[in-house]
Amino acid sequence: MQARMTNPAMMLPEAMTAFLTLNKVTENSGLPPAILGLAHLRASQINGCSVCVDMGWRMLKKAGEKDERIFAVSAWRDAPYFTDAERAALALTEAVTRLSNRTDPVPDEIWDEAAQHFDQPQLAALILSIALTNVWNRLNVTTRQVAGEWLKSAA
Repeated sequence: MQARMTNPAMMLPEAMTAFLTLNKVTENSGLPPAILGLAHLRASQINGCSVCVDMGWRMLKKAGEKDERIFAVSAWRDAPYFTDAERAALALTEAVTRLSNRTDPVPDEIWDEAAQHFDQPQLAALILSIALTNVWNRLNVTTRQVAGEWLKSAA
C-alpha cells in the first residue's frame, strides 16, 4: 500500500500546529483521557480510517486501557465494559460523526444524556475532539494514508 500523497496537515506546517494545539486544548479540558480515546477510536472505526484506528488502540493500550474495552468499542451498546458517561460520549461521537444519516443528526435524547455527564466546557472539549478526529479521518482516508507508517516516521 502506498499513500496518494503526504498527509495535507504535514505539508502545511501551520495546519499541523493548529491541529496539535486544538488537540492539546481538548486533552487539558479535564475530560478523562479514556473518554477522549474511546471517542477517537469509535469515530475512526465509523469513518474507516485505518491510521486513526491503529493509532487509537495503541494510545488506549499505552494509557492502560484493558483489551476487552478496546475490542468492544464498536459494540459498546451491547458490551458491559463501559460507564454511563462513556456510553453518553460514544453515542454523541456516533451522532456527530454520522451527521448525514438522520434528519435530526444529534437528537435531544443523545445531547441530554451527554449533558448529564459533562459540564459545558467538557462538552465543548468532547465536541471539538470528535470534530478533530473526523478531520484527521477525512485527511487520512482521502489521501490513503497507510496504517503503521506513522510509527516508522516516529522512530
